[in-house]
Amino acid sequence: MSSERYVEAFLNYLRTSRGASEHTIRGYAIDLGILFVYLERHSIPLDQLQRKEIRSFLVEQLEAGISKRSIARRLSSYRSFFRFCLRHKWLSTNPMEEVETPKQDRPLPHSLSYAQVDHFLNLPDTSTYLGIRDKTMLELFYSSGLRVSELVGLNRADLDGVELLLLVRGKGKKERLVPITQQVATWLQRYLFHEERRQRTVDHAEERDAHAIFLNRFGKRLSARSVDRLFEQYLRRSGFAITITPHTIRHTIATHWLEQGMDLKSIQLLLGHSSLATTTIYTEVSSDLKKQTIAKLHPRGA
Repeated sequence: MSSERYVEAFLNYLRTSRGASEHTIRGYAIDLGILFVYLERHSIPLDQLQRKEIRSFLVEQLEAGISKRSIARRLSSYRSFFRFCLRHKWLSTNPMEEVETPKQDRPLPHSLSYAQVDHFLNLPDTSTYLGIRDKTMLELFYSSGLRVSELVGLNRADLDGVELLLLVRGKGKKERLVPITQQVATWLQRYLFHEERRQRTVDHAEERDAHAIFLNRFGKRLSARSVDRLFEQYLRRSGFAITITPHTIRHTIATHWLEQGMDLKSIQLLLGHSSLATTTIYTEVSSDLKKQTIAKLHPRGA
């Protein structure tokens, strides 16, 4: 059977047995087409394809400027295709064995300056109940570096206003105690005991979830998507040309902690990272920020 028939059988298998969408099938077809063009150009029959040819193909792709992300996706397509061929005994060996996916470039997370943080955190109108909620939320993100899922999952019982601690449920339902600042504790008290929290007004309904700390305007627990939308609204009002998400604030406070002298192990525990390797990225961010500051402010930096 010809190579084209192999691909046709594989795509049909994806469609009928795996229930793949036409968009997914088209992606596989394009990836395989790119490989077969290479094989044809170098006169390499499919049943004679070896690991070294795959590696030469990868080098050519990288030199052509194809991103590592795209190459990783193509390699995934090829692994699935060759496993399919082996199951049907159309090929005797798998040329993808021991072919490693190129390591992905890890982009440095964006971090805000102290002035940008002050500007963004002061955007909510704290003369209103919902403005106090948003102010409390933003201050808490920056105070403790919470993930969105952790913030919206907070309950009143998780707050210790005397010891200034929060019980946070992170990834894998792992719990950790996170300190909060006195300023955040004050905002939490203002929000939780605001007289409008239990009243129905034009802007919001009364409290319907007595356990949740953060409520939406319908009186129910605030969702992660609602938090994202609130950030989008405040970003438009901020006038910043950059993107700011809850994760940006998390990156920012971690970077600021490091710049203020906190050790990586403590930052790891506060953020709930399972591995210290994840936390070490902030050493790169901090170094990058310092270089930018020097370039801007040093008399001979320009």
